[in-house]
Amino acid sequence: MLELAFAWGALALPLPLLLWWGLPPHRERANALRVPFFTDIVAASGVEPGTGAVVRRRRRLQAVILWLTWLLLVLALMRPTWVGEPIVRTEVARDIMLAIDLSGSMDYRDFPGLDGEPISRHQAVQQVVTDFIAARQADRVGLIVFGDKAYIQLPFTRDLATASQLVDLMAVAMAGPQTALGDAIGLAIHAFESSTLEERILILLTDGNDTASRMTPINAAAIAARNELEIYTIGIGDPQATGEDRVDFGLLAEIAERTGGEFFNAEDESALAAVYQRIDEATAAEVKTESWRPRYSLVAWPAGAALLLGVMALTFLLFNRQRHSA
Repeated sequence: MLELAFAWGALALPLPLLLWWGLPPHRERANALRVPFFTDIVAASGVEPGTGAVVRRRRRLQAVILWLTWLLLVLALMRPTWVGEPIVRTEVARDIMLAIDLSGSMDYRDFPGLDGEPISRHQAVQQVVTDFIAARQADRVGLIVFGDKAYIQLPFTRDLATASQLVDLMAVAMAGPQTALGDAIGLAIHAFESSTLEERILILLTDGNDTASRMTPINAAAIAARNELEIYTIGIGDPQATGEDRVDFGLLAEIAERTGGEFFNAEDESALAAVYQRIDEATAAEVKTESWRPRYSLVAWPAGAALLLGVMALTFLLFNRQRHSA
């Protein structure tokens, strides 16, 4: 879109006409031939003598070039600017770390899918987490996987496509068959140390009890609370099971309560999707966006064209004068 930054410059367009009408014509003194019997010649010819003047006639091409040059100069004065399409930048609203349990029990095909058929717990988590990440346009997302140990799979990033691809590449037991729940929280605390945002959220999903951590989950939650880190816990295992396969809902609820978060029990795939939606609503942050249009000055084009026309006109006049003098 073309804009004129100084449209008032158009008022200068009629200035040459005003000068032509308002100012007297240019006069020059010139040598003349004195005729002693000039009065007799005038009387014999029957004309009235007057002040001598020579009016130089301007060629039509010269007038066209002069007016076109003036129009281009006025256009340059009006500062034409090309305004591009709007560019919108969304500021980061919050940092969200997803800690996903990849212990061996996540491979059990006992999790009700959307069609009622059982699917593996890991398969259900992958689909829901991928959809959740795709909706994080104003957030930075990080990934932690944990089994025997906890590992950062992806530091905080706005590259949601890469985050989704890494979720698709997750495999059960890739971090070991056990469940290091407390270590996952401790690793998340360390990851958030570089975050400068006030909204810092950890979503912790597990289907088992803590069996391999060097730091207890409760101690890790206490440290997270002191670092103003909210933890939302999701349990998808069987609380009636024993050993590694048993998920401790009471522990997960206490972790969430200590950090100002919330605990959820996802009984099937639709409930798991609803959990992530509720977390998104509960932690909604104000998104700040900036919009601007790139501007490119076009002053050089009319100014350059006016200069080129001026040089061409001057060259033509000099050439014409030399031709007549020859």
